[in-house]
Amino acid sequence: MEETCEEAKNARSTALVLLNTRSIGGYKSVNEMVQNQEAQVQWGNQFGFLHVPLPSLHPCDSLNPLKFVQQTKNVIKRKRNSSAVYLTGMLLESVRKYRGPEATAEYIHNTLKNSSMTVSNMIGPLEKMTLTNQPIKGLYFMVVNIPQSLTVTIMSYMDQLRVAVGTEKGLIDQAKFRKCTEKAFTIMYNAAVVDK
Repeated sequence: MEETCEEAKNARSTALVLLNTRSIGGYKSVNEMVQNQEAQVQWGNQFGFLHVPLPSLHPCDSLNPLKFVQQTKNVIKRKRNSSAVYLTGMLLESVRKYRGPEATAEYIHNTLKNSSMTVSNMIGPLEKMTLTNQPIKGLYFMVVNIPQSLTVTIMSYMDQLRVAVGTEKGLIDQAKFRKCTEKAFTIMYNAAVVDK
């Protein structure tokens, strides 16, 4: 962001982190859920979200990039353990129940509009999958048609991690974005693995 323009150094960025708050006591098939209506098994995902301010990167922090990651991790951990996540989930459920799914979608969309980026992740299958008897080599997902300038999705599949990044059309030059991302990963890798 800072390489794009000088004003970006003073800009405040906020990430919206989506969290699944559904407590899973074990996997239940659809047949088991339909047959056992009395069991208090909730259908679908329940989620909440956190607005996370991204810390500013100071020139001295470029010498220790893990400090920036640690600051962000601490902010997310502190907010994730707060009651705000569950209160947000309860608010969304109340809006859905009393005003309907359209009002809930509008509320979520308005929340998304006030964020610079979204980060979402999903734990994928551990076993190899097939689709029409064709093995699936890799799997990722992307949230589309949202008002953020930047979306980052992370998914595991067979103990491999895939990171997908989507940007607003025309927001940043693709080649420059790729170069900056690769440079950032290299710096982080060297700080975390090579320099230790």
